[in-house]
Amino acid sequence: MRDIEEMLTLDERSSADFILSLRKRWADTVYPAFVEEFNNSGKKIKTPQEGEITLKTMGLYPWFSHLERIGQKMMWRLGSDVVFRCSDELLKQLNSAPQKAAAQLELDPTLELPEYYTETDIHMQPGSFYSNDLSGYVYQFGARIVMLRDNDGYKFHKLFAQTALPDLPAKPRVVDIACGFGKSTRPLVSRYPDAEVIGVDLAAPGLKLAHAEAAADGVNIQFKQQDGRKVGLPDASVDLVTGTMILHEMPSEAIVETVKEATRLLKPGGVIRFLEFQPTGDPVRDATVYEHAERNNEPYFRALFATDLIEVCEKLGLKDAKWVAFDERAEGLRPQGWPTRSDWHFPWCVLQATKVA
Repeated sequence: MRDIEEMLTLDERSSADFILSLRKRWADTVYPAFVEEFNNSGKKIKTPQEGEITLKTMGLYPWFSHLERIGQKMMWRLGSDVVFRCSDELLKQLNSAPQKAAAQLELDPTLELPEYYTETDIHMQPGSFYSNDLSGYVYQFGARIVMLRDNDGYKFHKLFAQTALPDLPAKPRVVDIACGFGKSTRPLVSRYPDAEVIGVDLAAPGLKLAHAEAAADGVNIQFKQQDGRKVGLPDASVDLVTGTMILHEMPSEAIVETVKEATRLLKPGGVIRFLEFQPTGDPVRDATVYEHAERNNEPYFRALFATDLIEVCEKLGLKDAKWVAFDERAEGLRPQGWPTRSDWHFPWCVLQATKVA
């Protein structure tokens, strides 16, 4: 199965390199200069909410904000152009996956997508992730640039699987909520070779791409089009429920419903692991993270920070609930906290809890 990277023309590859370089300099040059400008201003803030107001008075903030947003738009435009140009070949790949392959696909054309999911083009992707069969390819292309090519070969998600996920009993069942195009699900097979791995997602295009790639590689995963708040599996039938970068794309009510559903699925002694973001305690840095909601069309970003998921877990009967810092570059899970960094990056964090046996 040909990867979209193999289809780029020289001009398209040059454009992709430019957008990638722009994002890198935005993160490692513009952001530190912006923080330095604030530190030299003599202004003080105590909370991210104060920071959201004060930081906008800095001369560099409009540049910091604009470069993220314009870079994102350029990325989606390029990805859409490439996918449209190669649409015949890409659709053929999606529709020619072996029917009796190890990987399985179950789509539900009657599934009603929640309004919170459809009312916004999350990440500014035109038409979002669910709108047509090719949108999975567009999102896959963009996700590589957003992660600054550090997640090529599922590197980031492999690190999550290796450092943040526990050992499980023999032949476990693992459910990956919001599996997208499979980038978070594939490493679960390597982590648990004898497991029954199930990836669920609302978006059929992502599931089709995930299935086609898994089938081509002979990887045994079940992909199902389902709402992560209502997974079609029995109570207490799952050993591990994971989710990566999904809770921040939901309103608070849906976040709680998703964790509640994960709890229902878990066997006694089963665990949840959600890779997300949490405030760091640095009000300047946290303010720029809060503002990402506007810069990147993610209206529910703040809902995650406003939801006390530790309390939610405890009320649901989960024990040892806590957030643990995560370093996506090399170390993975970091109980000692986030490393010191000058560049702009997400404050990755893992929500972990165990169902009472």
